[in-house]
Formats: sequence, C-alpha cells, structure tokens
Amino acid sequence: MLKGKSSYYRLFMFSLLLMLTVVVFLGVAVVSMSSEIYKRSLYKDIKSMGGLFISCVEDEYSVTGSLESDDVKRIHRNFMRTNKLKVYVYGEDGTCIHSGAGEGREPRPLSDTIRKAVDEDGEYLSLDSSSLSKSEPYIIYGTDFTITDWQQEKQDIYVVIYGRTDSIGSFTTTVMIAYIAAAALLLMIGGFAMMRRIKRLIRYEEHFQKVAEKYAKGDFSEKIDASAPDANKDIAEYVNTIAENVAKSDERSKTFVANVSHELRTPMTTIGGFVDGILDGTIPKVRQNEYLVLISQEIKRLRILISSMLNMTRFESGTMRPNFTETNLTDLVIQTVLMFEKRIEEKNLDVVGLDSGRISAVVDADLMQQVIYNLVENAVKFVNVNGTLSFRFEHDDGWYVIGIKNTGEGLKNDEIQQVFDRFYKTDSSRGKDTTGLGLGLSISRKIVHLHDGHIVVKSVYGEYTEFLIQIPDKRDEQSKG
Repeated sequence: MLKGKSSYYRLFMFSLLLMLTVVVFLGVAVVSMSSEIYKRSLYKDIKSMGGLFISCVEDEYSVTGSLESDDVKRIHRNFMRTNKLKVYVYGEDGTCIHSGAGEGREPRPLSDTIRKAVDEDGEYLSLDSSSLSKSEPYIIYGTDFTITDWQQEKQDIYVVIYGRTDSIGSFTTTVMIAYIAAAALLLMIGGFAMMRRIKRLIRYEEHFQKVAEKYAKGDFSEKIDASAPDANKDIAEYVNTIAENVAKSDERSKTFVANVSHELRTPMTTIGGFVDGILDGTIPKVRQNEYLVLISQEIKRLRILISSMLNMTRFESGTMRPNFTETNLTDLVIQTVLMFEKRIEEKNLDVVGLDSGRISAVVDADLMQQVIYNLVENAVKFVNVNGTLSFRFEHDDGWYVIGIKNTGEGLKNDEIQQVFDRFYKTDSSRGKDTTGLGLGLSISRKIVHLHDGHIVVKSVYGEYTEFLIQIPDKRDEQSKG
C-alpha cells in the first residue's frame, strides 16, 4: 500500500482524481457527440424515406390520377409497416387524405407550424414530444410535393412522417456502457502502472530521506543512489557532492582543531617549563637570557597563530578594515627574509633578487607583511637543501608585482588548483610541515583580494614553485581618473 505521508502519495491521489475528472468530462462529451451523430443519421434516413414515399405516390398518381386509390393506400400501409413509421398525407386545404393513426382513430390535423415551415423552407425536421406522445419524443419530418389534377390545376400535397426515437436511447445506452467499460479498464491499467511507479518513487524517497538523515547527523558513509531508474540523477549528484564537500570540510576542521590544540599546547608547555625553571632556579642565571629569547620566540609564534585565526574570522565576517599607507614593499620583503636567516643558513640557500629596484605601493603594511611572511615561510620550508630563493620586484602597466620563487619539488597540477583552499595541505607537505594549519595561503589570498589585487602560483613539478603578488597602483588609477 502507498504511504499517506509521502509526497508521492498525494501526487498519486491528485493524479487519480484528475484522471477521473477528465474521464467523466470526456465521457459526457463522447456520449453527447455520439448521440448527436446518431440522431443526425436518423434525420438523414427519415428524409430519405420521405423522398422514397413521395416518389412511389407520385408514380402511382400518374397512373391512377387519384391519391385515394387502393394502390396508394396499399403503398401507404406497407411503407408504414415496413419502416415502422407513421405517415400522414394532407391535401392543400389541410384535410387528411391518408392517416397513420390506424383504423378507427381520428387523424391528426396538419400542424400550422409544420405547414408554415414547409411553405417557407421546403421541409420541416424536428424532435418533438408533444405531437404524438408526451412520454416518447418522435422525429417529425414534413415536406410537400405538387400534383396536377384532371382539370390541370396544381395542388400542394403535404406529407408528415413520424419516426420513433427509442433507438436513440438504446444507442446512447450502448455507447455509455462501452465507454464506461473502456474507461474503467484504462483507469485500472493506468492506475496500476502509476501505482507501481509511485511505489518505486516512494522507496527512492525513503532511501533519500534515510541518507539525508545520516548526513544531518554527520554520517557521510552512504551515498544517494544516482543510478536508480526513478532517481533524479542531477539532484542526487548535487547532494552527494555537497555531502562529500561537507565531509572533507569536517575532516579538515577536525584536523584544524587538532593542529591548533597541538600548536597552542606546545609553546604554552615550553613557555611554562622555561618560566618555572627560571623561577625555581633550575635554570641558572647565566643562561636565563638564552631561555628568555626562546620564550620570546614561542610567544611570537603564538601571536602569529592567533593573528591568523582572528584574521580568518574577520575575513569571513567581513569586519576586516585595512589601514592603507604608502609602504616600501622591497624593504618589507627584506625585513621578512631576515626573520628566516637562521633557517636559510641551515639549508645553505642561495638568495637572489633582493638587491633589485625598490617599489612602493599603497597597502596595509601589517597585512601585507603577513602575506609575505607566509610565502617566504613556505618557500624556505619546501626549498631543497643547497637550493635557491629568488625574488623579483616589478612595476608593469599599473600593477606592482612581487615574485617569490623557490627551487625544489614543486606542485602537481591538481595541487595547484587547491593550494589556496582553507586547511588544504599537499601530500608532500604533510611530512615536511607537521605544525602548519593550512591557513597561510588562504589568508594570503584574502588579504591580497582586500587590496583589489591577485595572487597566483606557477610551478613545474620537480623544478620550482613561484608565487606572484599583484597589487594595483592606486596613484596610477587616480591619474587616469
């Protein structure tokens, strides 16, 4: 049985009601049209028989010269008996010459309505229930023909024929029964076929609902079947894609929380241990400055981490408001590179391009330094030992360009497409970057976009990776304006 709570059940009931309504209205139209067509065929038949009767009477009159001869009477009786009609023949003055009322019955007078119609139009044809019987209507056909008597005078003779209509009722009943039987059969077949399809749709709806409920609870282990015969493939694939993205985002969020917890716990533990060591005297006074430097570095690391998370929140909420000032971008890059001097020396890197021409632009210095810090940190982290860090500074066609390039493993094509996604870390970086959160490049892109600029990556796998920061020249735009 169909389930009443399903939307498809309501659709099934509505469709069934609609089909029934259409069948009823169509049945009324079919029966009415069929009855009308049959009635018109009876009209045609009675007109044809009227013409035949007049032709026989005219032939007999031409022989006998009388309408009251025995032969004319015999033709009249035989015609009525054979065709089951009542035929009245009236003279020009309206007197009845031959009656269809039967022996001993008073003949009906010629109706003024029939006579007037025949005189004006040549014939009268109608369905009337008052002429012979009030319980059963008759088809009445009236016409006339002209005879010439022995004095060569022409007379109009009126013929009125009454045909029974019980066959119309029988025909209508037959058509109605046939239509009801055919409609019932079609309704049964259509309803059965529709019910089978609706049941399949309900089963699919239940499957869809079951999987959606799992998705709502965070369980993305099952997918909606997009290959089922009655499935909406596009919707199913869209929902599966959304669920897959949510699952990935959920996994990245869990990784993010785990990394943040680790990132916060490690420096806090280090700072706490060093401070306790200084306070309880475990660390001798001669080495306290050394440990205070380490504490300062850990605090700086915490500050950068917290700043990154706060900036990401501000970007997403739209509350980030940059403070634009004229800034020497080349000096900003040099200052940032110096922060990685120790790591550069440990990898024995060759740094080139920092002595090229100076460029200045209107930017938020703190935010832009964060972008440069993220890119330089990545470059130092993933450059090969004895590799090269290259920098370039250009001003081209209204744009300031900063290029930061490192030799090394590079990025694969599919990694280039995702490298700016939040929480994304390449497969190769997972082993080399155990502390990163995968937020640096995502934040960098948002900051550059906040400056109406662009950040792009170029890479050849196994050779190099280069990030290009493109910042518009506001002064150039103002001069053009």
